[in-house]
Amino acid sequence: MRISTTSCLCPFLVCLCFIQRCYGASHHIPTKVPSKNQTKLANGETEVHHRPKRGWIWNQFFVLEEHMGPDAQYVGKLHSNSDKGDGSVRYILSGEGAGTIFIINEETGDIHATKSLDRERKTHYVLHAQALDRNTEEALEPKSEFIIKVQDINDNAPKFPDGPFVATVPEMSEVGTSVLQVTATDADDPTYGNSARIVYSILQGQPYFSVDPKTGIIRTALANMDREAREHYTVVIQAKDMAGQVGGLSGSTTINITLTDVNDNPPTFPQKNYQLYVPESAQVGKPVGKIKANDEDLGVNADIKYSIINSEGANMFSISTDRDTREGIISLKKPLNYERKKTYTLHIEGTNTHVDPRFSYLGSFKDTATLKITVGDVDEAPIFSMDYYIMDVYENVPSGTEVGMVTARDPDSRNSPVRYFLDSKEEGVRYFRIEENSGLIRTTQPLDREAMPWHNITVMASEVDSPSLLSHVPVTVQVLDVNDNPPEIATDEEVIVCESSRPGQLIQTVTAVDKDDFANGQRFSFALPSQLPVNPNFTLKDNEDSTASILARRRRFNHLTQELYELPIVVWDGGEPSLSGTSTLTLRVCPCQSYGKVRMCQGEAFLSSAGLSTGALIAILLCIVILLAIVVLFITLRRSKKEPLIISEEDIRENVVTYDDEGGGEADTEAFDIIALRNPAAAEELKFRRDVRPETRKHVDPPRSRRSPSVDFRCI
Repeated sequence: MRISTTSCLCPFLVCLCFIQRCYGASHHIPTKVPSKNQTKLANGETEVHHRPKRGWIWNQFFVLEEHMGPDAQYVGKLHSNSDKGDGSVRYILSGEGAGTIFIINEETGDIHATKSLDRERKTHYVLHAQALDRNTEEALEPKSEFIIKVQDINDNAPKFPDGPFVATVPEMSEVGTSVLQVTATDADDPTYGNSARIVYSILQGQPYFSVDPKTGIIRTALANMDREAREHYTVVIQAKDMAGQVGGLSGSTTINITLTDVNDNPPTFPQKNYQLYVPESAQVGKPVGKIKANDEDLGVNADIKYSIINSEGANMFSISTDRDTREGIISLKKPLNYERKKTYTLHIEGTNTHVDPRFSYLGSFKDTATLKITVGDVDEAPIFSMDYYIMDVYENVPSGTEVGMVTARDPDSRNSPVRYFLDSKEEGVRYFRIEENSGLIRTTQPLDREAMPWHNITVMASEVDSPSLLSHVPVTVQVLDVNDNPPEIATDEEVIVCESSRPGQLIQTVTAVDKDDFANGQRFSFALPSQLPVNPNFTLKDNEDSTASILARRRRFNHLTQELYELPIVVWDGGEPSLSGTSTLTLRVCPCQSYGKVRMCQGEAFLSSAGLSTGALIAILLCIVILLAIVVLFITLRRSKKEPLIISEEDIRENVVTYDDEGGGEADTEAFDIIALRNPAAAEELKFRRDVRPETRKHVDPPRSRRSPSVDFRCI
């Protein structure tokens, strides 16, 4: 059996194919040729092998998709060489779609498709054919597999799955600059005909853009497109199958193209001349005005740097750029004075900070403008002759002493009188006052340098005509020192004197302190009081370097005889006039231990290491003695409660052992152990315990030939 259909190559040959299938099938029925292969066996019999019948081997049928006719679509015909046309052969069809999509005439073997098929859903069907004897139901042909392939027609239009699109391209781009590539898809069979062969074309967007018909790449088609003139473009691209021929299906998509900015526009000032009024009271460093140049570009391409290019304006004013508003902020560098200069002229330049060299042919990307600043006259507060004042005055001077003078003037042309006063909120008001008209500062009370060496006050000045306009100036007053404090010994600690000290031995080196301030350094002298008799124990040596040495005058100090000594020392300072003071030192005698160069008393060293005072140590020792006494008393009472060591007479009598028989002599070793009498140490082991009452026993020996005197033994 073989296929009786012919494939259609083009859609317009569909009718011819249909006629060929209807009328040419009977002329292409193959002849069933059986073939046998015989093998001679050993027993002489012959075995017959049947080869597969080549006429019953099937390849595939074809059926057009999207069949819209009223009748079932003819697919093909099955035929067996065993079929004589008498209806004895029955054809059976099984597999995908058998009985539902595909039906077969059991007598003729004709196959029809009952439903419209869609190749995009399923491209082919696998079926099985079989020929049976109608009477016996025996298989005339083995089951054979074949394929019905759905043949494509152009029933799907191209589609843009990712559209619509958004793209950007820099302005002023050259012709042919690539913008975006779009790709359409077609569900039809790309291997059959031109159903899936797509051609691209532009429907909207000319003459600015073009599209490559094969690749779908969109390019610029017009030179020097200016974003500032037009920024957004809408381009419509069409994709058509059948290679763009008439009758092909098409689909379209939209591309929104935006021109991105480049720096192709210089900054420009809206006008060339500007005027600005600035009062002379404007504060230095504060903004006094603004100026702005326009730039049609965007982002960094529109960044502008402003500068003052003439020296007259640059000396008095500065300009900076506000990044948000791109304005030039003009600030004051120095104070203005209407009386000195009434107008200033500024030449301001605005320059792009990011220049694209590709557009240098367009000119320099900067612009200039002239700003005339008029200084306004205002009523100003008084101005002090100095920014701050430093004055000095001696301590202890009487109240009303002059300290210094401050001066201020009215900077305006009318030169109004000035009044002075102190800031009442400050603490310095208690010590000073100022004359209202002259600005002379005086003390209100004697000052003490040791209590407060510096005073800070604030002097305020106002015009008589305009008291609300105030100016301030800080004044620092230094209190100068006079020698009004006597010196004194620097230490208050006790001085240790070792019992082993020798005459002339150094006991301690002392220094002095003075609250006064000496510009050339403090100088002190030391001596023992002259009005007191000579000290027999200690002497003092002035080292002439503002220190003094205490020396032992004798030996054999004993802390048990006298522990503490007092030594008064007189100290003179080097001031004018010189002042003196007497300080009394306490010297403690004690046995010493040497720790390097530091000597400490033994008791003090122990107490200092233990962290206890003498009173605390005595209390601890007393508690220990009391505890020991209590322990001894407790042990004594426990011993007194024990039984007496001497046993009563009644007990002694009960412990007597009487023997009435004679002694056995030296040969008798059973009556008494003679070794105990000879060895006292062994006898001690035989003693009874004194705290245990012994048992009373009577022992009677059998009668013997000799009787010995009775002997009493008492247990001890």
